[in-house]
Amino acid sequence: MGKFIVSQRRNGEYQFNLFADNGQVILTSEGYSSKSNCLNGVASVIKNSADIDKFDRRTSANGKHYFNLKATNGQIIGTSQMYESLASRENGIYSVQINASRSDLIDQG
Repeated sequence: MGKFIVSQRRNGEYQFNLFADNGQVILTSEGYSSKSNCLNGVASVIKNSADIDKFDRRTSANGKHYFNLKATNGQIIGTSQMYESLASRENGIYSVQINASRSDLIDQG
């Protein structure tokens, strides 16, 4: 089972990371001004990750592949790591879909 870890950055903002079963980070949030907003972001990942159309597939300037998970309003909820191949990126999306809804929440902030 995966896990969400909520933590506080040095600048005071909160963020979450979604980890897969193997301990690898599969989604990282932007910074949030409050912990409650960050926890709302976690809830948004759980809700929106069920919809494959919410995953925005991208390619970076250096040719690596990644994705953003977007909310209904189009706002980015989280961003993946960089992947070497398109297939790896698709596996990352699948991992978010599987892990988000069954992950524990660990509050380190």
